[in-house]
Amino acid sequence: MSIKLTDVSYTYSQKTPFAFEALKHVSLNIKDHSFLALIGETGSGKSTLVQHLNGLLLPTSGEVQINNYILSIENGKRKYIDITKVQKKKYRKKQFDIRDLRKYAGLVFQFPEYQLFEETVLKDISFGPKNFGATDEEAEKMAKEAIQLVGLDETYLSRSPFELSGGEKRRVAIAGIIALNPSVLILDEPTAGLDPQGEREMMELFKNIYDSGKSIILVTHNMDIVLKYVEEVIVMKDGQLLAQTTPLKLFQDEKFLVNTAIEPPFVFKVAKELMDNGLKIELESIKDIPSLVKEIKRVEHE
Repeated sequence: MSIKLTDVSYTYSQKTPFAFEALKHVSLNIKDHSFLALIGETGSGKSTLVQHLNGLLLPTSGEVQINNYILSIENGKRKYIDITKVQKKKYRKKQFDIRDLRKYAGLVFQFPEYQLFEETVLKDISFGPKNFGATDEEAEKMAKEAIQLVGLDETYLSRSPFELSGGEKRRVAIAGIIALNPSVLILDEPTAGLDPQGEREMMELFKNIYDSGKSIILVTHNMDIVLKYVEEVIVMKDGQLLAQTTPLKLFQDEKFLVNTAIEPPFVFKVAKELMDNGLKIELESIKDIPSLVKEIKRVEHE
């Protein structure tokens, strides 16, 4: 699996007085099994970009490819092409149902708990699989597996989602996407509104999903999350791609941080100051306060 955007632009309210170009000639590659963060100021185009990754939006110009699925607009018409390799250097092109892509790349919106609507948790989680053709028995099995993956037990399945806590509702909503078994999980501000403990639990959930072999793409303003969990960072500004790099390289580039108004995590700033004062710690080992303490102890014992 890989994701490739080629010269993608997107304009809201095209050909009206309210036209707004949210993406401007964005080209990028996301490798297989990635844990990637999309960051930038509000209005930089992050949410618009991720909505292209499962076909909720189609580029005004350019092309989006997710695995074998290619999305574009040609002569004003939507174009969904599945390119499947059938022989060496030979490919078969055919139209595909957009639902196939949305099963492959699951998108979880900000505050997904607001999208719950069924009378029981089981029905809510089963809705997606049934919509994709699963039988009642298959959908129930998927729901049982998904509820456990998000850290809840099967007793929740018979409960009303509206009786749950905010954190539990969010887990149920995410389980509804996980039940489709997507290869890519796309998350728009998944920890927004959570307290620190809820945030940690949610990110550990996504880390476990990543460790199971899936790709995680998340939109976030939280640089502590970027430092601790993410392997690669995409920086957006005014609808344009400014950088695709690692958290370590990003947080060491002080001039770039100032120009993009990105504030590095406090623990990283402390680690950098310790280094500037002669302590020979390894910045790549610093992910959070416990790892900083561990690294300081390592240096002191050498």
